Amino acid sequence: MKKLIAIILTMSMVLSLSACGSKSDSASDSGSDAKSGAASESDMEYVKDKGTLVVGITDFEPMDYKDESGDWIGFDADMAKAFGESLGVKVEFVEIDWDNKIMELDGKTIDCVWNGMTLTDEVTGSMECSNAYCNNGQVVIVPSDVSDKYQDTDSLSDLSFAVEAGSAGEKEISALELTYTSVKTQADALMEVAAGTSDAAVIDSLMAAAMVGEGTGYDKLTYTCQLNSEEYGVGFRKGSDLAKALNDFFKEAFGDGSMAECAEKYGVQAAIIEQ
Repeated sequence: MKKLIAIILTMSMVLSLSACGSKSDSASDSGSDAKSGAASESDMEYVKDKGTLVVGITDFEPMDYKDESGDWIGFDADMAKAFGESLGVKVEFVEIDWDNKIMELDGKTIDCVWNGMTLTDEVTGSMECSNAYCNNGQVVIVPSDVSDKYQDTDSLSDLSFAVEAGSAGEKEISALELTYTSVKTQADALMEVAAGTSDAAVIDSLMAAAMVGEGTGYDKLTYTCQLNSEEYGVGFRKGSDLAKALNDFFKEAFGDGSMAECAEKYGVQAAIIEQ
């Protein structure tokens, strides 16, 4: 009798352990499936499903700016439209606060940042970035009648600067420990100098070539010393498969000459990087 009871108890324990093992294996499999599902999420599919690629920009000639009809044009804007067409989606441009670009991207209010964006450590660490497609640098903007006084960094110490918040220009001025005021856009920084409320500004060299000097809206301003050398890239959400798709698009556009044609239209052909 005792032997029979012992056998029954042993069998009960075996069945109990087997059931626990099944539950554990099931939970493990479920967790594995969940992780696999998360890893398989595709930004490409997300954009195609909603039918739009939302591009975060600022007013930044010659990369992104409005024409007389209020439509966004520029080298970056035109290339973004062509990329959207290759994906079979419409492109929507949204002006953002440049200082909040990473937050806008992660919050999915935009799908990419395509606006002459310098590939800084902060950017590449927080976004999935395309290959570099354009060379650039940060230059000092001053009134033309005093430009001969400010031809190197040693001469800048007595100036008050206007720089775009969160920009590569702000980083350079901060590193030089110069006095500056943060403004919303690089265009605002130019207006500060033109109005005399700031002595100087630091903006992208491509923007300076298009917007200051003879024949521009800021014909009494000029650019002097260049503070650095840098490269532009496009930023997507971390892990996004759209970055690779854009690299493939850039390579094709460079190869068939359409990138060069677009660059010549906006006067930035000398800055284009081979893909």
